[in-house]
Amino acid sequence: MIEWLRDLFDVGSTAELIWIGIGLAGQLMFTMRMLVQWIVSERQRKSVVPIAFWYFSLLGGLILLSYAIYRKDPVFILGQAFGVVVYVRNLWLLQAEKRANS
Repeated sequence: MIEWLRDLFDVGSTAELIWIGIGLAGQLMFTMRMLVQWIVSERQRKSVVPIAFWYFSLLGGLILLSYAIYRKDPVFILGQAFGVVVYVRNLWLLQAEKRANS
């Protein structure tokens, strides 16, 4: 099975195959954030960004940042690192708002 997957993804080692899996997991988190946002917006009949969107964004960003560092891709690293800062800041702002309203 592992040989088949290594051939499918054209990687030379099991470690590289694992990193492909990590990268795909990060992409799945980004897909989930958009799916959650879409479903919530459709249910409320207006554009809504639920807190789960930011948690999926952060998790996906951290996973993809790890993958980008492994791949040594400076463009990908910078893009994901900036995104992680934005996601953390949004979660911080949401928590501050929640504390202010309590």
